[in-house]
Amino acid sequence: MAKARLTKSVNISTTAREVDFVTRFADNWEHLRDIMGVSRLIRKTPGTVLKSKYATVTLQSGAVGEGEEIPYSQASVATKDYAPINVEKFAKAVSIEAINEHGYDDAIGLTDDQFLFELQTNVTGRFYTFLNTGRLIEAKASFQAALAEAQGRVRNKWKKMHKGITEIVGFCNILDAYDYLGAANITVQSEFGMNYIENFLGYSRLFLCSDDEVARGKVIATPVENMILYYVSPDDSDFARAGLAYTTDGITNLIGFHVQGDYKTAVSESYALMGLTLFAEYLDGIAVVDIGTATFTQVQTPAKADIATYFEKDANNDYFPTSDTDVVQTKTYYTRSVSAGA
Repeated sequence: MAKARLTKSVNISTTAREVDFVTRFADNWEHLRDIMGVSRLIRKTPGTVLKSKYATVTLQSGAVGEGEEIPYSQASVATKDYAPINVEKFAKAVSIEAINEHGYDDAIGLTDDQFLFELQTNVTGRFYTFLNTGRLIEAKASFQAALAEAQGRVRNKWKKMHKGITEIVGFCNILDAYDYLGAANITVQSEFGMNYIENFLGYSRLFLCSDDEVARGKVIATPVENMILYYVSPDDSDFARAGLAYTTDGITNLIGFHVQGDYKTAVSESYALMGLTLFAEYLDGIAVVDIGTATFTQVQTPAKADIATYFEKDANNDYFPTSDTDVVQTKTYYTRSVSAGA
């Protein structure tokens, strides 16, 4: 007779395929974090609203008479809601006919690989969209000048906040990069769908992005200290008690995965639970520099419907995106246009 409490095959509910999937996903994100320099991994409860930070200053009049008290300008650190972080649900199904026609390795293995890649891209794609909302805005005539300006803007901002920087990463359009590089003997690394150049013009890594990630004529920079990977663990809820058991890697638990066969339809089903958001803590710690010449035009009749496209000007004559959600009649707003550079 077998000893008591022996774990038998019937007690093991996870499969090798599930363990392989979640392990590869976790390993990929570990490598991606290393590549991007993301050192902060923070677990959140479902429904937590992620907030980015930026500084605002409302200047008072500088026309102060002799002996009069100088009024304080109102300075504050504001937050902007980004999005709630929740568990997202994804599913994939492969029919028995597809398995019969292409074989298990192709019908299941290859589609699992692509499923994993698309889940990863779902997170990085949203991060690129967020990066494009950075508040350190400028324009320079050439690709190299734009890279230098973006880095300078970021270093200047971090110095003002008395924060240290270990590395700065950059993001640019891959076509702009190759236009600039020409026939130069530069090694481009490629891992997990990301192309990047190491130690380039002061950047620890310069990521070469597609048109839908970073548009042509645009360069983005931020310190690695500004990037955070937030996640909701799939085992934070009572899914298992409700009969919904998902396999996790048991360490970071970035994703939950479950496979089963549906005998009613003769398909192999795959289900993934994930709550990942790659995020930047400071919006005004992200520099977005256009390649070209920027022109600012004062808005004569500001409209609430267009407020999201307006800029303001500070005491140093630097323009920045307004954080107003409605027109403030005492403020002067500007629109921005960029003519293409070299």
